[in-house]
Amino acid sequence: MRRRSSSVASAAGWVSLGLATLPLAMALVNLHRLRTPAPASAGGVPVSVLIPARNEAANIADAVGCVLANRDVAVELLVLDDGSTDATPAILAAIDDPRLTVLPGGGGALPAGWSGKQYACARLGDQARHALMVFVDADVRLAPDALSRLAGYMQAHPEVALASGIPRQITGSWSERLLLPLIHLLLLGYRPDALDRDRSDARFAAGCGQLFIARADAYRAMGGHAAIRASLHDGLTLPRAFRKHGLRTGLFDATDLASCRMYGNATDLREGLAKNATEGMATPRALPVWTLLLGGGHVLPTLLMLLAPSLPAAAAVACGTTLRLLLARRFRQSLRSAAVHPIGVLALLGLQWSALLRAGAGKPATWRGRSYPPLQDVVTP
Repeated sequence: MRRRSSSVASAAGWVSLGLATLPLAMALVNLHRLRTPAPASAGGVPVSVLIPARNEAANIADAVGCVLANRDVAVELLVLDDGSTDATPAILAAIDDPRLTVLPGGGGALPAGWSGKQYACARLGDQARHALMVFVDADVRLAPDALSRLAGYMQAHPEVALASGIPRQITGSWSERLLLPLIHLLLLGYRPDALDRDRSDARFAAGCGQLFIARADAYRAMGGHAAIRASLHDGLTLPRAFRKHGLRTGLFDATDLASCRMYGNATDLREGLAKNATEGMATPRALPVWTLLLGGGHVLPTLLMLLAPSLPAAAAVACGTTLRLLLARRFRQSLRSAAVHPIGVLALLGLQWSALLRAGAGKPATWRGRSYPPLQDVVTP
């Protein structure tokens, strides 16, 4: 009996090593390819910057100030006030700069089938005048050369219609430090063609909803945000919609271009990640696979080392730790959170399963005071 248990533990160790080696190898390739864009070759490139804002009094002044401080670009800044009930409208009204235009959002009931952010972004996209459009969330702070570098990326890659980068994530609480670094793990460790501009396969397309740059002609040709009108997770659904229309997408390193404090407390963090879950990992088909990949590659090795230590399990732990440390160093993440990486993965999987069960029970996702029913397909063909 003891020999059989040892054999099972040994087999589990080798399985965990294989599952831990896969994301490390893939991330090494993707990290080698991921680059910070160079500035545009010609000064004064015109860019339309588009910010949807709903109750963003704590963020909007800094967000607008950072955009207007950008150099070597001709900026048109459009902000849509989406029915804010805080001081957002007054703060915007006090900013005196001819480059800023504030669009009223009304704040009433949304048109049928739309989510709040996608409706706001669609209206902003309709009003943008320039050939390059940058969609940025109100909690993002752009560096002074960010817009020039975003334009430079599009100059260097004329085949790309939509590109995205993950801003440096500012984390203040332990829940943020545990969960938010996993964005880079998922994007770089488990998406083999996320950085491959030569493919139009929509299944692995991905980006970050905090920061997008698009060619206006391509954006309007594929239907813009109307193509993902019901989505709560444009970081996935917008790149996939572009690829479904035969357009290419790209990914760049935005660590030095922008920063973002995505969630200010644990409640917002849970609500924000849960609202995105069922459009990403938390589907009946995908979540069992993700549980195997993430649980087997990042949690099982540690459990095996505690219960039945073996060389394969130790090697698997080393792979997972190496990957997290590489990502933490590259993207300026908390090194302390890397030490408790398995706990973060467990917390993420727990949140995803909770979101799936809630959706299965018909419970709506909530965000910014609005409720959204569970959806099956949020990308319009």
